Amino acid sequence: MSEIIEKLREDLVANCDAEIQEKTQYFFKEHIRCYGMKSATLTAICKEHFKKVKDKSKSEIFDLCDELWQSGMLEEGGVACNWSYYSCKKYEPADLKIFEDWIDLYVNNWALCDAMGNHTVGSFLEMYPEFITELKRWTQSTNRWMRRASAVSLIVPARHGLFLKDIFEIADLLLMDGDDLVQKGYGWMLKVAGQKHQKEVFDYVMSKKAIMPRTALRYAIEKMPAELKASAMAR
Repeated sequence: MSEIIEKLREDLVANCDAEIQEKTQYFFKEHIRCYGMKSATLTAICKEHFKKVKDKSKSEIFDLCDELWQSGMLEEGGVACNWSYYSCKKYEPADLKIFEDWIDLYVNNWALCDAMGNHTVGSFLEMYPEFITELKRWTQSTNRWMRRASAVSLIVPARHGLFLKDIFEIADLLLMDGDDLVQKGYGWMLKVAGQKHQKEVFDYVMSKKAIMPRTALRYAIEKMPAELKASAMAR
């Protein structure tokens, strides 16, 4: 174990809170291994320790991330997500395969899936939009977290009004997915896309509402005006 990881873990252990540790489990269906701390505390620790590694090469930082992922601890996975995102100016095309492997091998809950997708993969796609076709392949994975990641990786680009055509294609591919966390993922993607493209997203939802799972539909229209929500929810 590197000295950097050892010092980070000492800081994580020092900030453990047994009550938060117990409460954290309430947010997940899966069993979660965690230290137990507020997200603001984790973010502060993450940023403080990144100062020690920011000048290292990207491959060295990613090796540290891989070591953190292997622990199986929620907060260490969170640090790996953040450190990989903080390194976004160093991204290269081959990095998407590394991110895919992390999601497939190590992600085991919605929080880490969303952290990897929203920030790390989302930032990569804004730099290298030609790789968005890879997300469409992820929609066919047997791993629920890969399928959810195919949608939530477009959340931040969607906030910028990007990739609308691809967002609809991914929603089509995930449309009848039976996993509620995947449904929530692509519904969230549509909801955010609707902030810039309300009419297009509303029209899409209306065209699919007869078959779209209600969970996904509710997420997709959550921020729309009341009259549009009523139309979308009407049988």
